[in-house]
Parts: sequence; structure tokens; C-alpha cells
Amino acid sequence: MSTRAARRLPVIDAVSAGGVVWRRDPKGRIEVVIGYQADERRWGLPKGTPDRGETLEATALREVAEETGLEVALGDKVGVIDYWFTREGRRYRKRVHHWLMTAHGGDFEARDHEFDEVIWTSAGEALAQITFQTERSILEQALAALEGDA
Repeated sequence: MSTRAARRLPVIDAVSAGGVVWRRDPKGRIEVVIGYQADERRWGLPKGTPDRGETLEATALREVAEETGLEVALGDKVGVIDYWFTREGRRYRKRVHHWLMTAHGGDFEARDHEFDEVIWTSAGEALAQITFQTERSILEQALAALEGDA
């Protein structure tokens, strides 16, 4: 084995699923749910890792419900974020699948510890607040799909 090959980090494929929870305000404007993680100082969309044997759709529903406290229904698939990162001597390729979702119950107070704060906010404010461009891109795709349905 070459020295160069020996230095290559092992690659791990990782997957997550989540959603863009949305509604229309009384004036018909789109609002979405975003969450804040204080330790990472980031605003983002709810998402998480599948349990063994769980479908991506089931993961998205469960993770959004856990992280927001809302009861949600799955809509159309929005898109997939694909990125790389390194942690503890391993290189990860992560794919995060997102769906449109609507809330039909629940309460932010029922959420788990993942987000320190969860809010409904206008689509424009969400685009300004979300920390990572990849998640802003997913939100833009979701908004385009919703405007196409209007």
C-alpha cells in the first residue's frame, strides 16, 4: 500500500431526514418553523438520523416532531443536501433529505433538547436567519414549490 493511500481517511456514508414545516398567516404569507442551537450558534431546519430499519419519510416525521414538539404531516419531497465533513479521523459524506410538512397539532413546549428555541417566522426572516447556505437553498426550493401551488 502506498503512503498516500495509507493516509486516506475512511469514508462513512451518513444520512438524515427532516422537513420544512410551513403555514400561511392570516394575510396568506408563508411562515416556516426554524430552530436555534445555542451551543453551535446556528439557526436551522429540524432533521435527524434514522433509527435502524426506519424509512427516511418516517425519520423526517419523527425528528421534526421531536425537535419542534409539533405533530406534522408529510408533503412533497423538497430536495437533498449533500456535503462532506471530517470528525475523529473519519471522513463523512452526509445526505440530508427534506420534505414539506404541515403542522396539525402539538406545541413547541413538547420538544426535546435539540433546539434551545423554536419559532414560527416569515419565509423572508427564515431565509435571513438560517445559518447554512445549504439549508437556505432547501428553504428556497420549498418556497418555490409552494408558490407554484398557490
